[in-house]
Amino acid sequence: MEARSSTEEALIKYKEGIGQFATKMPGFTRQFNALTEECFKEGALSQKQKQLIALGISIHAQDEYCIIYHTKGCLDQGCSEQEILEAVGVTVAFGGGASMSQGVTLVQECIHEMNQLKQ
Repeated sequence: MEARSSTEEALIKYKEGIGQFATKMPGFTRQFNALTEECFKEGALSQKQKQLIALGISIHAQDEYCIIYHTKGCLDQGCSEQEILEAVGVTVAFGGGASMSQGVTLVQECIHEMNQLKQ
């Protein structure tokens, strides 16, 4: 599968990495997947809200793969660009310049590229 964008390529690499890891650590991977599925299912907080929270944490942690993954998750859950950028703003209040740099580069790049893929 050939990627059409750098963010799509990162998502493919992540999925391939999880697949390879799962062959070596199947029990661990199953438990991790079960944990994340439980954490992100609809509850008192919507899946949309949970993706926005996860994006903010990813930005603060400077985790580029998670930033890409959760930006996509936000878009998949129907977040507008404005909602995502406001989540970036809240993250910047805690993470300062490092969070700002991820928000004004990688997050905006992801939004742009993923919206292009939908067309």
